[in-house]
Amino acid sequence: MNKLEIINLTKKYGNKTALNNFTYTFENGVYGLIGPNGAGKSTLMNILVDGISKTNGDVLYNGEKIEKLGKEYRNIIGYVPQQQGIYNNFSAEDFLNYMANLKGLNKKDISSKIKEVLEFVDLYGVRKNKLGGFSGGMKQRILIAQALLNNPEILILDEPTAGLDPKERIRIRNLIARISMNKIVIISTHIVSDIEFIAGNIVFLYGGELIRKGSPKELLKELENQVFEKIILEEQVENYNEKFLVSGLMSASTGIKIRYIDNDKLTDDEYAVEPNLEDYYLYIEKIKMWLRTSEYEWTKYDSKYKWQTN
Repeated sequence: MNKLEIINLTKKYGNKTALNNFTYTFENGVYGLIGPNGAGKSTLMNILVDGISKTNGDVLYNGEKIEKLGKEYRNIIGYVPQQQGIYNNFSAEDFLNYMANLKGLNKKDISSKIKEVLEFVDLYGVRKNKLGGFSGGMKQRILIAQALLNNPEILILDEPTAGLDPKERIRIRNLIARISMNKIVIISTHIVSDIEFIAGNIVFLYGGELIRKGSPKELLKELENQVFEKIILEEQVENYNEKFLVSGLMSASTGIKIRYIDNDKLTDDEYAVEPNLEDYYLYIEKIKMWLRTSEYEWTKYDSKYKWQTN
C-alpha cells in the first residue's frame, strides 16, 4: 500500500498564502480535489510533482521526505497537466517514443511499453496517425498514456475531462477507475459530477485551506433533507435566487422546475431529493463567501452547520 503524507504544507508568494498548513494522507485509490479558482489546488499539485518548492511543511512518500528521495520520487510520478503541449505533426507512437526517452526509460523496453499503454487507452489501432487529427478525447487519452509510461505509483491529473463530450468523459472516468487499482490517483476538477462516480474520497480546498474531506456519501449527509425541487412560475425564479441556493433550473410543461437548498421544507408542493456533489459544492462555496462578507460566524453543532450571530 502506497502512502503519500502531507504535513502542515504551506506555500507563500510574497505576502500571499496560496496554501496554508495543509495536512492530508493519500493512499491507493482515487481522490477528487475540488475548490474554486485560487483555492490552492494547482499549488498543491505542483508541489506534489516537485514542480515548485514549498515554504513550510513536509511531503513524505512511504515515510521518506521527497527531497531526500529526489529522482527516485520523480520517477514514480505520472502527471497530466491541464494544458500540455502536443506535437500535432507527431504520430501517437512517435510522441510516446519521444516522451519515453525524455523520462529515461530503458531503450530496450520502450517499444513494448508504448504498445502496452496504447492498448490500455484503446489507441493502438491509430498509433500511426498524427495527433493533429485526434479528437479532444483521444488527445486526453494519449496524455494519460504518456503519464503511464514509467508505471507511476502516483498519478496526478488536472481537469482530465474538461471540454470533452459525455461519451469521452465516461471513457476517461473508466480509464481512471482501472488505473487506480494499485495507485494513488489525484484528480483536480471543476466537473464535480465526474468525480462523484469514481472518487472514493473528496478533498475540498478553499482559500488555500482544507475545509472538508471524506467520501462523497459522508459529505452529502451534511445536506440530507435540505435539497428540494418544485415547479414554479418563470416570474418567481428571481425571488428564489434571492432567498435560496439554487443549483438547477429546468423547463417543465407547467412552469420551471427548480432545485434549491434550504434548511426547512416550507410548502406541500415541494419535495426533498437526494443531494449530489454539485449541490454540495455550491453549498460550501457559498457559505465560505458569506463568511467573508457577513457578521455571522460558522459554528459546528450536532454534526450540522448553522448560522449563529456574534
